[in-house]
Amino acid sequence: MGDSFINLTEENLAQEHLCCIIRSKKPHPGVEAKRAWLAQRLKEGHVFRKRNAKGVVFIEYAPLETAWVPVEGENYLYIYCLWVSGDFKGKGYGRQLMEYCLADAKAKGKSGVCMLGAEKQKAWLSDQAFAEKYGFETVDTTPDGYRLLALSFDGAKPRFAENAKRLEIENQELTIYYSPQCPYIHQSVELVRKTCQEMEAPYTLIPVDTLEKAKALPCVFNNWAVFYQGKFVTVNLLDAAGLKRLLKK
Repeated sequence: MGDSFINLTEENLAQEHLCCIIRSKKPHPGVEAKRAWLAQRLKEGHVFRKRNAKGVVFIEYAPLETAWVPVEGENYLYIYCLWVSGDFKGKGYGRQLMEYCLADAKAKGKSGVCMLGAEKQKAWLSDQAFAEKYGFETVDTTPDGYRLLALSFDGAKPRFAENAKRLEIENQELTIYYSPQCPYIHQSVELVRKTCQEMEAPYTLIPVDTLEKAKALPCVFNNWAVFYQGKFVTVNLLDAAGLKRLLKK
């Protein structure tokens, strides 16, 4: 095993762990939802590359045209997630994964690679300072401080869809858009249900279950987006305390 890496394929997807929530016995609903989603995405050129060991060391990216995010552009790759955690940090694994992605993009004749960032680093977004070391720069912004970071090979640049800058919806109650891209989404949805029911707070959960829905979202999005009182709040997954603070505003 050592420092080797493997890519998930249609052949090995069923037996490989997906890094974020590793279970040896009882299946985790969030992981299995992600696995089912990946089974369809791999056919579209989606890449999930991980260290061949039990731990959180992986990168996940896709052709921008089929990435479930409201970002537009031609011939780009979009990085959903680059994550190295725990004892695996500081060993060069993040560098190896990023360099693999960039080399893959060049080998496929792509115009560049992009990812979601923010003026202030968000807990559930990949480390943008790390990406900037490779030449990623801000190519578009939203009024509330989110950034689209891109490394262009030929001068072409992606952009947020205009609808992603709207940041408002008619619904005033807590409204959350979510996709199965992240294994933690399932438990976050359940936490929202439980907390809102306890507080007797109205809420709406909207599954983003097609590419078309993702491209048309009224805000930036990686796999989760929160609105309250008609305004966009965050892409961060919420814990119970954070959700209660929001609902008391």
